[in-house]
Amino acid sequence: MCGDCEARMADFQQRLEQEKLAALKELAYGAGHEINNPLANIAARAQTLLEDEPHPERRRKLTAIHRQAMRAHEMIADLMLFARPPALELAECDLRLVVRRVVAELGDLAAERQIELTCDAGDASRPPVLLRADETQLAVAIAAVISNALEAVGVGGHVEVAVGDRIDDGARWAEVTVRDDGPGISAEVRRHLFDPFFSGREAGRGLGFGLSKCWRIVTEHGGRVVLNSEPGRGAEFTIALPAR
Repeated sequence: MCGDCEARMADFQQRLEQEKLAALKELAYGAGHEINNPLANIAARAQTLLEDEPHPERRRKLTAIHRQAMRAHEMIADLMLFARPPALELAECDLRLVVRRVVAELGDLAAERQIELTCDAGDASRPPVLLRADETQLAVAIAAVISNALEAVGVGGHVEVAVGDRIDDGARWAEVTVRDDGPGISAEVRRHLFDPFFSGREAGRGLGFGLSKCWRIVTEHGGRVVLNSEPGRGAEFTIALPAR
């Protein structure tokens, strides 16, 4: 195939992906809005019945109904976030502090699975890694990638989180790198890894909307998510964001 034909084909594929993504966003937002109302009704009624229910077995069943309804509500919230994320509330923040907080919050989950979760965010002697970002949404994105790594390694693995910055073509980038020693990611799974409806269970990744939500938040900040992985050799995700 000639170079011009390859360029046109690549452009066509890119436009096709953009149109597919736009259609998915509209479907996600519309479906999420319609489903959320009955879910809220189910959860509220189960909660009300629980308040006056003395029978242990019926309480157990009502608790299960309420828990599952809330779980579905959280999934719908993720779906709607991907479709139409809230406007960013930008402020200067230190990426090192954000990462430390997220890693600390996920420490119990890692301990339950006997996973060694380490964080290299530098000590107090190192200068801060500053950027303008929505700290709340950024924490959600970072937590999604770390949670994905914990899911991938299973029991007894190792996940390493590091923070740094670098200069690329005259621009300074703040970076969060998440490495794991899991099974790695095949080329087929990589093609769909950030799709909101893809579940790459054979690789232990792509479950729910975590990675698609991360991609959405990072791109809204003008950043990018880069994956480096080979099957059987773990994976390395890098979140790169424009730094101060």
